[in-house]
Amino acid sequence: MSRFDSYKNAFANARLTRSESGVLEVALHTDGGKLVFNGHTHEQFVDLFHEIGSDADNRVVILTGSDDAFMDAISPEGFDFFSPRGYDKIYREGKKVLMNILDIEVPLIAALNGPVLLHSEYALLSDIVLATPETVFQDKPHFDFGIVPGDGVNLLWPEVIGSIRGRYFILTRQILDAPTAKEWGVVNEVVPADKLLGRAHEIAEGLAALPPLTSRYTRIALTQKLRRIIDEGAGYGLALEGISAAEVARAMAAHG
Repeated sequence: MSRFDSYKNAFANARLTRSESGVLEVALHTDGGKLVFNGHTHEQFVDLFHEIGSDADNRVVILTGSDDAFMDAISPEGFDFFSPRGYDKIYREGKKVLMNILDIEVPLIAALNGPVLLHSEYALLSDIVLATPETVFQDKPHFDFGIVPGDGVNLLWPEVIGSIRGRYFILTRQILDAPTAKEWGVVNEVVPADKLLGRAHEIAEGLAALPPLTSRYTRIALTQKLRRIIDEGAGYGLALEGISAAEVARAMAAHG
């Protein structure tokens, strides 16, 4: 049994398929439709990205969503933001998932099939970002819940689009459309929805044809700065998010 066989059906919210050449497609979903992110997927994706990164037979990874969104829905189910032990779990998973994405040491392509309203940092840790005309970016849920956006978006958006633009994007909950995102360097190509995965696989197969160590080490070489940024800032940002969540909990209790 290959390593892939041991984990390809292990994740309830990720559909994994791999080509003969080692191109792994990861489609995030809930019950076959678009993903509803919650505390269970938060935990699950730590292990998902670890397994993918640990499998040397994966030559290129394509990360995409299902239905009409990459990630635009969140549920509080499975999250405990409001107790120290509960938030410690979020803190540990939040740090680990980012490093596990970076530990996927092969080219990573994000094929964004629609809106990205949460965890856009997953896309920003990719090497190549493809979007559809329907793709929009926004950091929506943090301020909706009244908490600090400290899970990595605070680090990566200013890095990718510039410090002032990045801070404005976070603070105003700016909606960034696909053409603007391309102009600002978030997106490489805007592709019609029915051609998105075809284009992703076309690029991926070209990369998979490179010598294995060449493609692997190029990903490593290109992400050293991102690794430093995440290593230095993710824990601090998540701690600030946790403090703000405690304040939200206190206010809710006072009004309850």
